[in-house]
Amino acid sequence: MIEVQGLTKRYGPTTAVEALSFEVRPGAVTGFLGPNGSGKSTTMRMIMGLDRPDAGQALISGRPYGELRWPLREVGALLEARAFHPGRSARAHLSALAAGGGIRSARVDEVLAAVGLSDVAGRRAGTYSLGMAQRLGIAAALLGDPGVLLFDEPVNGLDPEGVRWIRELMKSLAAEGRTVLLSSHLIGEMALTADHLVVIGQGRLLADTSVRELTARGRSLEEAFFALTGASTAYRGAGSGVDAAPERNDR
Repeated sequence: MIEVQGLTKRYGPTTAVEALSFEVRPGAVTGFLGPNGSGKSTTMRMIMGLDRPDAGQALISGRPYGELRWPLREVGALLEARAFHPGRSARAHLSALAAGGGIRSARVDEVLAAVGLSDVAGRRAGTYSLGMAQRLGIAAALLGDPGVLLFDEPVNGLDPEGVRWIRELMKSLAAEGRTVLLSSHLIGEMALTADHLVVIGQGRLLADTSVRELTARGRSLEEAFFALTGASTAYRGAGSGVDAAPERNDR
C-alpha cells in the first residue's frame, strides 16, 4: 500500500503540494487526476524519494522508498518516458537495471516480450519513438515483478491500440492484487481504467472516492472533474504564480 501523509512541497514562495494525504490500496487501479500544475508529478516524485518533502511523508508498505532493501522488486515506476541512456539498447538498459537490483537476467526478455519490444530490443533506445520509449519505461517498471506500481501519463505517444493495451495491463496488474497508481490527463480513458480516484487541485486534495460515487446522479467523469477543479484551474490562470514553480512539466 502507498500512504501519503500530510505531504507539503514548496519552491521558494510557491507551494506545489500542500498537506496532501491519501492512500492507494492493492487490488484496484487508483487514478490520480488534477489540472496541469496541480502537483501530481511532484507528489509521485516524493513517493519515489526523488524530491524531499518540506513536511509530511510518503510510505510504501510502511516504509519510505529510501529504506526499501530491494526497491526494484517492491516498487516499479514510469515517471519519465526517456529515463534511459540513448546510446544503449533496450536490452542493455534493462540488463543493467536487473544486475543492480538483484533480478534474474531471464526476466529482461520476459518484460521485453510483455511490452512488445522483443523485435527491437537490440536497437539503440535513443532511436525509439515516444510510444516505444513509453513501452520501455513500462518494461523497466515491471522488471522486478513489484507489488506497487506508479505510472505518470503512460499513454503519451501511444496509438489507440497501445492505449487499449495500457488499459488492459493496468486492470490485469490490479487484478493480481498489486497496488497501481495511474496519473493521466485523459479523463475519458481514466473513466474506463480506474476503480478509485484521487483528485487534487492547487496541490490540495479535492476528492478521494470511487469512480462510481463521483459519477453518481448521471454525471460523466469529465463533468464531475471540472466541477471539482474549476476553481483551482481559474486560480492558476489568474496570475497566481503557481505555474512559475521550477518543475514546469509537473502535471
